[in-house]
Amino acid sequence: MMRAVARTEPSRSVSDLIQAGRDREAARRGALGGSASPATDPDDPYQPDGGTMDPLAQLDQLAPLLGNVVGGIRPDQLDQPTPCEEFTVRGVLEHMIGGATMFAAAYRGETPAEPDTSDPLGSFGPVLGALGQAVSAPGALDQTVAAPFGEVPGETFARFIVLDGLVHGWDLATATGQPYDPPADLVAAVDEFAHQALDPLRAGPAFGDAVEPPAGATPMERLAAYTGRRPVTPAA
Repeated sequence: MMRAVARTEPSRSVSDLIQAGRDREAARRGALGGSASPATDPDDPYQPDGGTMDPLAQLDQLAPLLGNVVGGIRPDQLDQPTPCEEFTVRGVLEHMIGGATMFAAAYRGETPAEPDTSDPLGSFGPVLGALGQAVSAPGALDQTVAAPFGEVPGETFARFIVLDGLVHGWDLATATGQPYDPPADLVAAVDEFAHQALDPLRAGPAFGDAVEPPAGATPMERLAAYTGRRPVTPAA
C-alpha cells in the first residue's frame, strides 16, 4: 500500500509545471501526490494511499452499484442532461464504455479496441466486467500503467477508475431520478483520494472546478460537488 506522509511543497511543483505548459507531467505528479519518479524511488514521500481501503475492495462495491443504476435507465432517458455538464445520459454511458475499454487495455499492455457504443445500455455490463478482470489480474496493481495522463502505478490508477466510476454513477442516477446510496466506507476512501490527487486533472470533461455543495449535502453529494457537479432536476 502506498504511503501518505506530510508534504512540504508538492502543490508548488505541480503549479510550476502547469505554468510552464507541461500539463501532462503536472497531471502525472498530481496523480502521485507530487512524486516525480514513483516507480524508481520507493522512499519518495509524496505517494498518496487513498485511505486504507484496498482498490479491489472498492471495485467490488462499485460494480453492483453501477450495474443497478444502469439497469434502471430507460431508453427514453438517454438524451436527458446530467450533472456532468458536457454529457447527456447517453454521453456519460459512452464515455464510461470508452474509458473502461481503454483502461482495461492499459492494464493488459494492449492497444484498445474501438468501443461499441451502438447499444450503451447493453454494452455497459460486459465492458465493466472486462475492466474488473483486467484490474484484478495477478500483478495488475503492481505494474506501471500507461494512463491517459501519463505512467502511474497500477494501484493509483485503479483508485482513479473508482473515483471516475463513482461520480459518473451519481451523474446517471441523479439525471434519471434513481436513488444512489454507495457504502459510506467507499465514499470516504474515494473522497480522501480525490482531495489528494484531483486538482491537476480538472481540465477535462470528467472533473470540473469544485463547487459549493448544497446545505445538508450527503457525503456523496459533497464528493460530487468537489468534482465540479451541480445537481440537475431529472425529467419525468
